[in-house]
Amino acid sequence: MNTKKSFATRLVALFCFAAVALTARSQCTAQNTAFQSGETLSYELFFNWKFVWMKAGKATLQTNETTWEGKKAFRSRLVTRTSGFADKHFVMRDTLLSVISTDMVPQYYKKAANEGGKYYVDQVWYTYPQGVTHLQQEYLNRKGETSRATADHTGCVYDMLSMMLRARSFDADKFRVGEKLIFPMADGRRVENVTLIYRGRKNFKMKGEGTTYRCLVFSFVEYEKKKEKEIITFYISDDANHMPVRLDLFLRFGTAKAYLSRSEGLRNPCTSIVK
Repeated sequence: MNTKKSFATRLVALFCFAAVALTARSQCTAQNTAFQSGETLSYELFFNWKFVWMKAGKATLQTNETTWEGKKAFRSRLVTRTSGFADKHFVMRDTLLSVISTDMVPQYYKKAANEGGKYYVDQVWYTYPQGVTHLQQEYLNRKGETSRATADHTGCVYDMLSMMLRARSFDADKFRVGEKLIFPMADGRRVENVTLIYRGRKNFKMKGEGTTYRCLVFSFVEYEKKKEKEIITFYISDDANHMPVRLDLFLRFGTAKAYLSRSEGLRNPCTSIVK
């Protein structure tokens, strides 16, 4: 995977702590136990600048009910915006959108990004003819040029947001510390395998407040010449919501962190809070 991918793309990757390869749409279905329509998760973003942590902006993830091809579905939207100090060095205005069926099967994905003056749009449409995952992919570059591709896979394929939604309902008790989870992820041009490593459980006290969460800790890694390189460490609430509460990112332009600042419309009690 390209280590130069955007902060917003990595932010969504943090939310994903597992996925599974199955062989047909009926086998790709799953029960949602983690979220409901109306959920909103808000984050404060920070960059490390010359050994000083500076507030860089905000991100908001909202999930609501919608209709896709006449059937009920979920629409998840992530908006990431830099502001103030960060805008002087790197402007980012990203919006990611994913539509997933109520039984957790991906239907559509779009990312519209303006990153440091570079604008592009990724789109993916999913269909499932004869038990095959069929992708229609489209990429619009900053010059206004559009490229299109199609791909067929015998297993399930996810994008950043649909993968996160699906993964939130997984049972982490089945994971072993050090276990590697490999799964396919699509954007407007390609499908790539990504790797997550389960690091175990750890308590984490939120920045600027007294709340402590019991968390599941994962690492998102990439491989360069067969050498493992950690890109992200992320902390997921160890309860039925499985919401990301802290994200540590190791990027080409420095280190960044995201902290959960507000959660609304949660489906389940937040039992991961340590009293």
